[in-house]
Amino acid sequence: MNTVTITIKKQPDLFIEAECFTPDALAGKNAERIAELPVYIGRTTEKVGDYFEVSGSAGATAAETKLVVAGDLTRVKYIGSKMTAGEVVINGDTDMYVGAWMTGGKITANGNIGHFAATAMAGGEIVVSGNAGNYLGASYRGDWRGMSGGKITVAGNVGSDCGTFMLGGEICVGGNIDVHVMTHADGGKVVVFGNAKSRLGGQASRGEMYVFGTVDVMLPGYVYARDEEVEVCGKKALFAVYNGDIADRHPTRKGETIYAKLYLKK
Repeated sequence: MNTVTITIKKQPDLFIEAECFTPDALAGKNAERIAELPVYIGRTTEKVGDYFEVSGSAGATAAETKLVVAGDLTRVKYIGSKMTAGEVVINGDTDMYVGAWMTGGKITANGNIGHFAATAMAGGEIVVSGNAGNYLGASYRGDWRGMSGGKITVAGNVGSDCGTFMLGGEICVGGNIDVHVMTHADGGKVVVFGNAKSRLGGQASRGEMYVFGTVDVMLPGYVYARDEEVEVCGKKALFAVYNGDIADRHPTRKGETIYAKLYLKK
């Protein structure tokens, strides 16, 4: 796998939309050609080389390309968005839409990532050593299709509205999570090893939520069903299982109603 390293050298006055920071866009290009690729700042189109130092050459395909992005990236959006293969390593904090609409490959973020990461993600893997912002793995505003595949692991905390309209895939949160988890979900799994605030699974028809810590406020639409020992993300524990959200309509299978499930560690 060939490696391209892109290091920020000048901070923009506004935020940079770097949709070309993916193995797909870099494949087959050397440093000189990559420096000529467009980035967007407000209404203007500028070049990668205007703000970043570029070294190395990409592989012939996305799968043969590793991109390392380094520096203070808190004004850089869309790193790894729509990628289908290959690898992206982010060394530093970054802004919104990391891995949004990605279908394959792996992103490793050695820092914090902003809001709307993994929007409508369909495949691949994202690993975050720090925290993630609001709307992780959720749908785009106005859409009903959230994350449908792949896996996200966040070592730290996650903001609000994680997994809104989630359809599949898995999100593991090592720390705490804010309000509104898997709202309107119709599948998928969110595992929280810390504490959750409130409104888990509002209007969810399917999907699984696991909380190893505490929940500040339970939704009244979740009803205790049973105790069950489950192994999730490599940890086995005894959970109280709640079915919900009973305020929403649910599909049936072989005459039995299918609910979203909330597992609370006992």
